[in-house]
Amino acid sequence: MTTKIRVLFVCTANAARSQMAEGLLRAKYGDRYEVFSAGTRLAKVSTRAIAVMQEIGIDISHHRSKTIDEFRGTSFDLAVTLCDNAHVACPYIPGSKKTIHHGFSDPHLMPGTDETILDGYRRVRDEIADWINGEFGTLSQK
Repeated sequence: MTTKIRVLFVCTANAARSQMAEGLLRAKYGDRYEVFSAGTRLAKVSTRAIAVMQEIGIDISHHRSKTIDEFRGTSFDLAVTLCDNAHVACPYIPGSKKTIHHGFSDPHLMPGTDETILDGYRRVRDEIADWINGEFGTLSQK
């Protein structure tokens, strides 16, 4: 049996981007990766993030917001900061062999109507999905 690569996605509030990334990587490549997410501060998982993930058949409604402190003493093969604030606060994640940054815009800051804001969440979800396919799809075959 092959050991799964342990990945931690980090964002400021662990409310949207890191939660979507966790759900996407687990759904697509969960046979190769053990996936977690955390924030630099505690919040609550975005109902909009839950909704746009359900649109593509991924249920993250059971996820909860966690801080990186919750993972103190845990080792990871890779940590990925997904927003600039988290990257500045945690350019290196303790316990991770490697930390990289790939920033995505904050869909929560999208102005406009509820539908416009949801479209922003969908766009960010799809950008993260495309990045995960490119980054982790090739990594998982090495």
